[in-house]
Amino acid sequence: MEITLIRHFMTQGNIERRYIGTTDEPLLPGQPVRRRYPAAGAVAVSPLRRCMETAERIYPDVKKYVCRELRECDFGMFENKNYEELKEHPDYQRWLDSGGKIPFPEGEGMDTFCERCVKGFCNMTGRFIEEGCRTAAFVVHGGTIMAVLDRLAHHEEGFYHWQVKNGDGFRVKLDEEQWRRGVRRLTEIERL
Repeated sequence: MEITLIRHFMTQGNIERRYIGTTDEPLLPGQPVRRRYPAAGAVAVSPLRRCMETAERIYPDVKKYVCRELRECDFGMFENKNYEELKEHPDYQRWLDSGGKIPFPEGEGMDTFCERCVKGFCNMTGRFIEEGCRTAAFVVHGGTIMAVLDRLAHHEEGFYHWQVKNGDGFRVKLDEEQWRRGVRRLTEIERL
């Protein structure tokens, strides 16, 4: 099975370099689809508006499955703020000093976030396999993509190695028989 992981198109919060997790903002108007994306027999999508709008632009005629577990991280008290607004805040400095390892104050921890995303990805992938889908796409968030690949790609590069720009992503493959047996491994990973 071949799966394409795509980060949503650009939002105002992305331009302003804000921590946009639970904020349900729309895409910037007038963004064209600038590339040809791999075909997909089904699309899994985060319930947040920016992902839903992106999925509709890229795959207008493909059935979409909304999966709550694929949402972006809850940034807690950092939500909808940028570095300039946070740089003097002691909780932000503590979070930076930890290398992003401690939970966001009043938000989600990295392990909880990654486990949630992987669970959603595995559930949707299992569903697509059972339905006989040979190609699928996940239109999600940058953090979601990093979480899934960090846990399932079995590479040593680490979480931030999998960072992508808006509208970019990865194409991956998996062995359906191994997946059915519980071997959760993504192979042949390439950037779009």
